[in-house]
Amino acid sequence: MPSPSVAKPQRLLRFRSLHGVLLLAALVAPLVLTSLAGGRQAFEHVAQFPLGLLLLMFAMAALCWNLNATRLRLMLNGRAGQLGQRGALGIELAAKCALCATPGGSGGPATLLLLLAQRGFSPSKGAAVFLIDQGCDLLFFLVMLSGLVAISVFGNAQWPHQGLIQLSLLGLVLLAVGVSLMMSYLPKLLRTRRQWLIGVLAWLRPGRRRWLVRRLLRCRYALRITLALPNATLAAMLVLTAMHWLLRYSLLYLAVIGIGGHADWLWTFLTQMLAMAASQFSFLPGGAGAAEVGVGSLLLPLMEREQAAAAVLVWRLISYHLYLAAGAPLLLLYSTRLLRQG
Repeated sequence: MPSPSVAKPQRLLRFRSLHGVLLLAALVAPLVLTSLAGGRQAFEHVAQFPLGLLLLMFAMAALCWNLNATRLRLMLNGRAGQLGQRGALGIELAAKCALCATPGGSGGPATLLLLLAQRGFSPSKGAAVFLIDQGCDLLFFLVMLSGLVAISVFGNAQWPHQGLIQLSLLGLVLLAVGVSLMMSYLPKLLRTRRQWLIGVLAWLRPGRRRWLVRRLLRCRYALRITLALPNATLAAMLVLTAMHWLLRYSLLYLAVIGIGGHADWLWTFLTQMLAMAASQFSFLPGGAGAAEVGVGSLLLPLMEREQAAAAVLVWRLISYHLYLAAGAPLLLLYSTRLLRQG
């Protein structure tokens, strides 16, 4: 039986090997699914994709990175030393690369806290910055989700699977309202009705139940500290957040146009919201597999199978693989510096 000093490196080596396999699977998943769904014709559509439109998508992705970097500088407000746009962009890309390269995005927050700590920013303050970032995203998607529900139920939108989409949206709204109410009263529930709460979540294992409660408390705290910011700062951050997600979720629309398909921009936005929510259940980094299948299946009613497969491939190359490619050198550079300092 190996000693603890020997067993620990062995476990670490096995973990790294498993992570490498999962990351490789995430990288090749779009290619495999495109081949299975669209065959050679799908790759022909990708090869004929307009270069100008592809460059526009690259520019939009780069603008998204800079918007997030500007938001990071606004959140730090000079508390992490002299952090210019270039330095903030490096932190943003490295953190997003770690987020895309790890299952459930678990590496993103840890990388952000570590990079901020290198600049003398304490982990507790770094955690607050991360929570504010998440709170802004949450507020944006709650507003967009409410608007999509109103358009779907009371407007004249003619979307594929109209009834299913309406039920899905209403279900998401009810879930959001239920989670919001639980977050509002969670501390009180934990103090006075702990057994009742455990009964509601009895279908979860104890460890998973504790994880869920911690996650809800973290979301609650994120919203509280976000809404407590000065009005001007909060407004600027919400504008940057909205610009980022509107640009990023326009990439699929441009991918559809580039392969000769036709789809409403609002439908592609909704498609990504639903598919990315479903991708949270994927065990692969970046929600690989679930994201491609979800988006592709919702595009199929509007175009041929090979067109949908080609659009999904181009979209993932820009919205996922490009993040990895741009952030990996910076993540390696920061990691090397950290090891040298240690």
